[in-house]
Amino acid sequence: MSSAVLIWFTALSMAQAHEVLPAITDMTAVDGQLVFDMQANLESFVAGIDLTSVEDTNDAPQAASYDELRALEPAALEAAFTEFWPQMAAGMTIRADGVDLVPTLDAVNVGPVGNVELVRSSDIRFSASLPEGAQDVEIGWDSAFGVLVVRQMGVEAPYDAYLEAGSISPPISLSGGDQATGWQTFVNYIPVGFDHIVPKGLDHILFVLGLFFLAARMRPLLLQVSLFTVAHTITLALAALGYTKFLDDFFVENLGIAFINIVEPLIALSIAYVAIENIFMKGISPWRPFVIFIFGLLHGLGFASVLAEFGLPEATFVPALIGFNVGVEVGQLFVIAVMFLCVWQALRIDRGENEVNQGFALYAVLLIVAAALTFINPAGLQTVLENPVSLFAIPLGGVFVLCLLSIHFRDHLEAYRRLVAVPCSVAIAAVGLYWFYDRTAPLFLG
Repeated sequence: MSSAVLIWFTALSMAQAHEVLPAITDMTAVDGQLVFDMQANLESFVAGIDLTSVEDTNDAPQAASYDELRALEPAALEAAFTEFWPQMAAGMTIRADGVDLVPTLDAVNVGPVGNVELVRSSDIRFSASLPEGAQDVEIGWDSAFGVLVVRQMGVEAPYDAYLEAGSISPPISLSGGDQATGWQTFVNYIPVGFDHIVPKGLDHILFVLGLFFLAARMRPLLLQVSLFTVAHTITLALAALGYTKFLDDFFVENLGIAFINIVEPLIALSIAYVAIENIFMKGISPWRPFVIFIFGLLHGLGFASVLAEFGLPEATFVPALIGFNVGVEVGQLFVIAVMFLCVWQALRIDRGENEVNQGFALYAVLLIVAAALTFINPAGLQTVLENPVSLFAIPLGGVFVLCLLSIHFRDHLEAYRRLVAVPCSVAIAAVGLYWFYDRTAPLFLG
């Protein structure tokens, strides 16, 4: 059974994080025109990828088309996007005082080809004529285009927001004054941080689960999570404030690669390390707290790369940063809570604290639910998870089967550890090692 869990955790590893980037647009009202300067990955639009359904363009049905577009010279991609523009314009919502406006493409500036394995960012400018005397506007676009970051320019107290895919902004005053308060920004960025753990932060989810499966007891778990939290909070804050930029400059100038391309493999290695140590250690080793703290520093740099994708509002930078970090912590606690609920009955029975028949019945029902979700794959739940439901349901189903085995062999010494914690740690370690290889291979193979 551990091999089945391993297979599906490996399948989980195929969904790479941080590949689909949000579009960022600066909006300015000037001379009766509403002008948008947008930075985005144009290849994903032209290829027709639904950016809400994948985290990595390689996982999209249109991956081959995307790769072809990614290899195009700037002039060729500019022509392809210009041809695609009418479809994109039709998916946009731009209203002034409730009147729909028609955007016109003004300019396209595509970046150089560079490393085709990396996302290419390009710039476009489009505009729409404002009705005379217009007071406010609403902005949004089709969910398939993904997240949209809107920043109002040229006014006092400008509007600044992270719009989830498919959502429409509230009315934005063209004269300014819609800047969110510190409290509103704090609250608004909590779900952004949570979203980058559940469901997008698969690497961070596996690291936290690696901490969990060492020992599902409150004291060692709280110690590990606390150290991890403090560490990644430090580097997240330092990076967001720009104090780690010298590292990226150093790596780019001397090695020709971005610092985050070093951090991501190390994050994968951290996942493998904590999981492998779980296999051989029954409790916290003398060195584990220090190792977790160091790995937490790395994960904080990973979170910072997420923030760098769309930036933080300058006027309410600190509340946004704190809100994002709180969302990350809530996401981590959510992961731990879900897994604790999944193995709770098996743990209690292993400790002789609960009825065996209740445990068998519970896990049988949960296994049926996981199987049903795998085969039915509800569209609504898939949209929320931003991945096929089976990507989460099948590994959980494997955990439920392991819990059933643990209950069945409850009279054996350390049945829960041997039949649940260790096999799950083996699976997590395998994913971490696969990720490490997958993220380092391009560095050496070009």
